[in-house]
Amino acid sequence: MKTSQTEPAAETPRRRRAWRYLAGFLVVAILLVVGGRLAWSWLDPFGEESVDRSQPVLLQSIKDLSRFEAATGNFQVVVDLEKDATFLPDAVKGTRTLFVGAGGVDAYVDFSTLAAGAVTVNAERTEATIRLPRAQLEKPNLDNRRSYVFAQQRGLLDRVEGFLSSSPGDQRELYVLAEKKIAEAATASDLRARADANTKAMLEGLLKSLGFDKVTVKFTDEP
Repeated sequence: MKTSQTEPAAETPRRRRAWRYLAGFLVVAILLVVGGRLAWSWLDPFGEESVDRSQPVLLQSIKDLSRFEAATGNFQVVVDLEKDATFLPDAVKGTRTLFVGAGGVDAYVDFSTLAAGAVTVNAERTEATIRLPRAQLEKPNLDNRRSYVFAQQRGLLDRVEGFLSSSPGDQRELYVLAEKKIAEAATASDLRARADANTKAMLEGLLKSLGFDKVTVKFTDEP
């Protein structure tokens, strides 16, 4: 009877030690996992590091400007460009890209083209007449930060070609097409008319501040 009573008392410390060992093992395992993840994120053997080794910027030329930037239009266009193969299905050969192109177009009046008698002043120097050329549109300037590809579908052969190509992300054609469409939209808008009106108001205010009582601004195509 004595032996049967002492066996449970001897097993209790053993169980406690076993649970302590198990708990210690779990703590060590958790510490190893957490430490490993921290070390992996810190070392990051597959991470990328950007190093800028660009050469210094060279100033190639300076050009004096004699024009007034009178207005700016901001445009955005969604280019939907699809290329299909003649005898192959789209799943094998073909691409479709949706590209958002955003940028501005400047409208300006070139003062360097003023004729010799473009500015006339009366004898009392109280009235002035100016004849100006109409406003012109600058080439569209796409904003790279707001222009991007947001959807693209490619066939199997196109995917393989893009994987093997040295420049799989070439987007020049998309940018050129976006610039063309924005230029057409700017031409069809009232941007040039707004630039004409702004230039006229600017010159009238400037000459009146110089003492002229009457200022007349006309364009070369007006009678």
